[in-house]
Amino acid sequence: MIYVSMIEIFPEAVKQLSVAVLVAEAGSWNQDEQALLDELSGMGLPVIVAFNKCDLAEPDAALVAKLEAAGVRVIRSAAAAGEGAEELRGALIDMAPEEFLFPPTILGDLVPAGEMAVLVVPIDMEAPKGRLILPQVQTIRDLLDNEAYCMVVTDDHLGEALDRLKRPPALVVTDSQAFLKVAADTPPEIPMTSFSILFARNKGDLATFVAGALAIDDLRPGDRVLVAEACTHHPVGDDIGREKIPCWLQQYVGGELEFDTVQGHDYPDDLSGYKLVVHCGACTFNPRSMLSRIHDCRRAGVPITNYGVCIAYSLGVFERALQPFPTALDVLRSRG
Repeated sequence: MIYVSMIEIFPEAVKQLSVAVLVAEAGSWNQDEQALLDELSGMGLPVIVAFNKCDLAEPDAALVAKLEAAGVRVIRSAAAAGEGAEELRGALIDMAPEEFLFPPTILGDLVPAGEMAVLVVPIDMEAPKGRLILPQVQTIRDLLDNEAYCMVVTDDHLGEALDRLKRPPALVVTDSQAFLKVAADTPPEIPMTSFSILFARNKGDLATFVAGALAIDDLRPGDRVLVAEACTHHPVGDDIGREKIPCWLQQYVGGELEFDTVQGHDYPDDLSGYKLVVHCGACTFNPRSMLSRIHDCRRAGVPITNYGVCIAYSLGVFERALQPFPTALDVLRSRG
């Protein structure tokens, strides 16, 4: 028998897992099950082994002891008899990462209950009449869930909106494309960042993205850069990933770079040919998916950053955009 790894067949699906459940017959455990368990454990995934058909046979006691000693949760079930379902549910709850059961806040820790955030939402071709993009909607809901207020304005009316407030907002959040104008219109004592940077922290690893942005200084004309998008939106004119970020990076580097763009699960297995990966905010991903891509970049030795972090760095407003995040600022300042 030739073992074919499920991880090789469904690599992107596996990268989205928070907990793996491996189902095996109680009286049978062979090299295929062991190989799959080794692969899942090697990815750092918590694993539950569910031995089914326990009404017909019991799993080997020595095997169960070995699995439990390795940190694997073992349950017994008999699906035909309706037994073991509650134990499996309990195991899933016990072993699920905290962020799976209690999703991390987007900005609730930055805007206390009863305080206000001003959200700057430019109206352009990527935000057609009648809708907001997903990160903006998720941010508004997060503020409401944390009993905070929000004011939503376009970049052209930010100064006027701030003047009308009786007291300064706790935070100004902008679309990254409007960084320069919003930075100019926001008083320096008011913290400012972008939606994309908030999601860099919420879905990924902001410190890693900051370190990745610093690698922009190492880019040279002719280098290859991968631009990765989590969703599969239809690109329009002046698209941020295909037009604006390449333009800003090439202006910063002072020459032409070679850009590849991927969407959704269309992500290359081999990253070794790239000098930098620039990822979107990943609003449609769970944290596990984004962290898997970060892990792939680390393994390949390729720095990774995200849209908002990259834009803030290339436009010269990096420290200002990281002001609300002391740990990220420490990464920046440690690089001198």
